[in-house]
Amino acid sequence: MRNRADMRRTTIRKAFVRSIPVMAGYIVLGIGFGVLMHAAGYGLLWTLAMSLLIYAGSMQYVGVGLLSGGASVVTAILTTVMVNARHLFYSISMIRVYRDSGRLKPYLIFALTDETYSLLCDGDVPEGADAEFYRFLVSAFDHSYWVIGSVLGSLLGAVLPFSTEGIEFSMTALFLTSFVEQWIKKGNRIPALTGLGATLLSLAVFGPERFLIPAMLLITLVLSLLRGRLGRGEAEA
Repeated sequence: MRNRADMRRTTIRKAFVRSIPVMAGYIVLGIGFGVLMHAAGYGLLWTLAMSLLIYAGSMQYVGVGLLSGGASVVTAILTTVMVNARHLFYSISMIRVYRDSGRLKPYLIFALTDETYSLLCDGDVPEGADAEFYRFLVSAFDHSYWVIGSVLGSLLGAVLPFSTEGIEFSMTALFLTSFVEQWIKKGNRIPALTGLGATLLSLAVFGPERFLIPAMLLITLVLSLLRGRLGRGEAEA
């Protein structure tokens, strides 16, 4: 029992430490979302519900405009697919990592954001930690940071004057930070270069309104073709 309790405490500590960089970003970004929601006329309960049940980062920022603009259900569905299509590809790559997650698997799938993916995608678990509990805690900590930031933003928006101009760029900034972290951490930079090249090509061909899904499909195709080479590179590293 003592060893199990020690492992549990170690797992909690390691998961929290691993999630600290995401905390720094999510609380700030969540505050931005909460401020935007209040500026659009939606109160604390709306903000809390969206962050708890949708938890989609950039899509929540887009969702503020959809709500305030009275968008139709069809428009909301199509926009959500366009913005979050990348998560389909995240999920495919996490099948092996989440294979033995048992009853935790539904929540792990729900909580797989860009930043949580960047923390868990390599499948590594700190020494002395329970693997499945560790992945659950990293996901739950990240989720809680987003909820806390959103609630704070809603409360601050109600008592302090804010200009929301340009605040939507905060999600782009976080994506860039995640990219730079992966670039520094990974020895094999083919996936990053593939992502950049495919995105720029799709942007040039399809334009800023329609480039996302073609870019993701192209990235998936190229990385599938290079799968053997990427596997050898990781093994050598």
